[in-house]
Amino acid sequence: MNTSEQPNIENFRILFREDCDKGELSRVTSIAESLRGHIESEEISLRIASANLHGKPSHEIQACIIDHARTLGFHPEKKGLFSKYRTSNLRPDYYLQLAPGRGIILEVERGKTVANNMDLLDLWKCHICDSAQYLFLMVPLLRPDENGRMTKIFPKVIKRLEPFFRPENYVNVYAIAVFGY
Repeated sequence: MNTSEQPNIENFRILFREDCDKGELSRVTSIAESLRGHIESEEISLRIASANLHGKPSHEIQACIIDHARTLGFHPEKKGLFSKYRTSNLRPDYYLQLAPGRGIILEVERGKTVANNMDLLDLWKCHICDSAQYLFLMVPLLRPDENGRMTKIFPKVIKRLEPFFRPENYVNVYAIAVFGY
């Protein structure tokens, strides 16, 4: 969704720990802003809107951003990030290494974001990943259901994740950039 067309709709937020490295956070924010600009471009926002329909999978949203994510250095479904947990099926949608042992997980959600707690699962994945301290989470602004009703997803995700960025609740994630599409 183009913010110039919808100025009253919040569609991007970065939540961060106060004790994070400000230089690294600045780099992560720059990467997030590049991805945000891509998502908000007219062509991509139209493609995402046509993919954000009831019953469509998240990989159709991913297809709208993959080329730009790759130019930023993200790699799809990076294997081995969770090997110490002896699970072969736990992978991020995308991963970007910032430095050895430092990185960003990018997750793209669609229909099950809140109903199946996928936002919290993505936070948990980043929390247990030794090689990622940052999470980029793409979620729908609105989720259409089979009856055409819309559920506000983006504000619910922000409300659920914000408490983890209070000092008394810190997890091993230094910042989350939440993108609403």
